[in-house]
Amino acid sequence: MPLAHRKDLGLLALRLGAGGVLIAHGSQKLFGWFGGGGIDGTAKGMEHMGFTPGRQSAIAAGLGEAGGGALLALGLATPAAGAAAAGAMAGAVSVHAPAGFFAQSGGFEYPAFLGYVAAGLGLAGPGRYSLDHLTRHKLDRPAVVVLAFTLSAALATVVVKRRNEAVATAAGPDEAPEAAGA
Repeated sequence: MPLAHRKDLGLLALRLGAGGVLIAHGSQKLFGWFGGGGIDGTAKGMEHMGFTPGRQSAIAAGLGEAGGGALLALGLATPAAGAAAAGAMAGAVSVHAPAGFFAQSGGFEYPAFLGYVAAGLGLAGPGRYSLDHLTRHKLDRPAVVVLAFTLSAALATVVVKRRNEAVATAAGPDEAPEAAGA
């Protein structure tokens, strides 16, 4: 098998795996599938974690995960899909950061890994076995990469900053840095 085809198969495997996991997580938030809380339950959880307004935060997180994951799996608008999923995972990292790195202690290892994989796929492109390839990469151009990742980084920065400020305010002055994930 030629090296190019191996790389394309590898990208397909990464897209399907990461995309599938992201779809499942987003579906929990949006539809209550796989034991999730749906929009209402997720909205309450988002408010509790400092993301306000909760309903809009739940929808944004669910769409970033499920929508970004679906687009990654399909290899369609891959830069935007990777950027959206990575941005959603940045919010999850902010929640888990106070517990440290490793997932077994509630840390940010898992959402960081998903975010990095999504970002890597968005930057690398989908490979030959993708809808982007079939559409002659109309939504997978260098300008789309720059725009998608710039917008995602800016939005994630604003959302995480607002969340950390809300958590710090709720915790009070003695607990603020640790509670906000600083």
